[in-house]
Amino acid sequence: MHQRVISIKTTVRWMSAYLIICGIIPALLNEMLWKTISNGSSAAWLHLFTLIALNSIFIFVLIKKYQLNVGVFRRVSLNGVLLGCGSAILFFLVLDKFLDPLLDRVFVASAEEYRQTIAQLRRYPVINFIRVCLMAPVVEEILIRGCILNSLQDKYGIAPALLLSTFFFSVLHFNFVQTISALVCGLILGLLYIKTGALVSCILAHSLYNIISYLSVIGPVNL
Repeated sequence: MHQRVISIKTTVRWMSAYLIICGIIPALLNEMLWKTISNGSSAAWLHLFTLIALNSIFIFVLIKKYQLNVGVFRRVSLNGVLLGCGSAILFFLVLDKFLDPLLDRVFVASAEEYRQTIAQLRRYPVINFIRVCLMAPVVEEILIRGCILNSLQDKYGIAPALLLSTFFFSVLHFNFVQTISALVCGLILGLLYIKTGALVSCILAHSLYNIISYLSVIGPVNL
């Protein structure tokens, strides 16, 4: 299958559509529908199922409509797996243990917003584990690395595609502290994809990092 040539303008439309369909719409449904017909964890589960459904449909339609050559398990190798695991550990040490605490002291308002997010995660740890550690890494890597980086690389070359895809990745993380960390994370994940050509390596790195980070703030006993 020959992949269509994709422009920056097209990828901006993809991101705009994704933020609306998989961000704004599920949030509105959660506030206006699920929380009115269910209480507590039931509403949270309905919100999770909505996210999974809309994200799955969006990615499927995007790949089919634009004939994107995305192979999740293509070029799997031991080297790629080891690089993915190493990247996850690197993210945790550099971001969670060094950069994020430093930024917390500088950007107090963003740090407080992030702490409120952590408190919300603790309310439904299992549901949020599925969303943050399993669903989000798969969807974001397929979208950012598999669709956007891969497509832009064909038209604009490696460096512009890497920088643009890193920017788009940071857009998915609205909190300022998270956005700066996402720039670092997105750049390394992009380099990992360029180095290995294996999307599964990026998914592994992203998911494993989220799991380590999640358990460090939530605690394994709560799961």
